[in-house]
Amino acid sequence: MSRRPLAPPPMNGPRFNEFIQSQKVRVIDHEGENLGVMFTREAMEQAREVGLDLVEVSPNADPPVAKFLDVGKFKYEAQKKANQARKTQKTQEIKEIKMRPNIDDHDYDTKMKAIHKFLGEGDKVKITLRFRGRELSHGQLGMILLKRVQDDTAEIAKIESYPRMEGRQMLMVISPK
Repeated sequence: MSRRPLAPPPMNGPRFNEFIQSQKVRVIDHEGENLGVMFTREAMEQAREVGLDLVEVSPNADPPVAKFLDVGKFKYEAQKKANQARKTQKTQEIKEIKMRPNIDDHDYDTKMKAIHKFLGEGDKVKITLRFRGRELSHGQLGMILLKRVQDDTAEIAKIESYPRMEGRQMLMVISPK
């Protein structure tokens, strides 16, 4: 008696029909009715009578839950759902604002508008304070300026990285609350 070998189990996606490994499954028919727990073979026969496949939708349950579905349509809709989730996902970017320790008030206000806009869009903001020449010996001016930025954005942002010196630059990273 020559039996044809079974096809390899599906690598991605849910198990269906012969690939379901458990003896018994909780079955839900194509209309959403719970048919109860039954043997997998019996459930597959009922699914074939309706013209559908038996698809394992919740393999970790005890017993696993299987539905009468069209496998191709089920995989297609799952892929569409994943693509839609990927499309609507917002990646958080890090925007950089560069300042000098002796910045004028109007320039500071302009930079603050940009910081508020970036934070409103959900992005992190890296504030870089660049020191030149003798400014480096007045590091406290940079700390005062970054403290002012921190106070002005206190309601909408939290500090992710506190001010620190890196060479001739002082850096601080803030992110939206």
